[in-house]
Amino acid sequence: MSRYLYILILLVLPWFTRAQVKPTRSPNVQVIDTAFKMPQLNKQRRIWIYLPQGYAASAKKYPVLYMHDGQNVFDAKTSAYGEWNVDEILDSLYQTNIQQAIVVGIDHGGEDRLKEYNPYDSKYGKGAGKAYVAFLVETLKPYIDAHYRTLRDAKHTSIAGSSMGGLISMYALARYPKVFGNAGVFSAAFWIAPEVYKEVAALLPKGTKAKVYFVTGGMEGGSMSTDMEQMYQLLNPKGKLKNIRMLEPADGKHSEWFWHREFPEFYKFIFQP
Repeated sequence: MSRYLYILILLVLPWFTRAQVKPTRSPNVQVIDTAFKMPQLNKQRRIWIYLPQGYAASAKKYPVLYMHDGQNVFDAKTSAYGEWNVDEILDSLYQTNIQQAIVVGIDHGGEDRLKEYNPYDSKYGKGAGKAYVAFLVETLKPYIDAHYRTLRDAKHTSIAGSSMGGLISMYALARYPKVFGNAGVFSAAFWIAPEVYKEVAALLPKGTKAKVYFVTGGMEGGSMSTDMEQMYQLLNPKGKLKNIRMLEPADGKHSEWFWHREFPEFYKFIFQP
């Protein structure tokens, strides 16, 4: 089986709840709605939210991180291939000087995941990524800002995801630079949507101040590393911009355990004072 075929199978397989696994989400994680309306896609979706420790007892406003594949962000019960443990990681950082953030997880669309996270039409189906990102910008973010104490500007609004989620995160940052000011791009499936390079070059301001954190693994195979390097070079051709960073751990694989392991450094990079 080729590396590309293996990764494609991971992208398109419906992800089911593992009945034998116990819930692992922390008390700081809530489900806002199991059927949050997505008018841009004419669908509904479960939305999760992590509120920092001490949120209820303060009047403080917080930055927000939006993450795709919400099933995998907080809870082993709902993940198919393991969770990122984002809530436990952020709880462990509570006593440090790292800025605390609200994290919003958006469930993927199951068998429609490949289409919803691709802004462009491909041989795998008609892309619905533009509508999905419009949902984040026009519907979900206004709801979060209205119901929670958030810092609403782009500098304090981040987006992150892996594989197809990395692709759509990069697209969202380029398409809406006045909404999203930072991105975590983990093992992005740029190979499935080569149009994204031209669009990022056309839309993202030169010398962008956005923080972008690229992570790919040395064991992912295919053109994953070279594709990620191409996007990194597009944003940071001379390698001098400290707000654009790329890492390629030699042991990294296209898997949740790898992205979970790399998440803390991404978070510190984005939110370090």
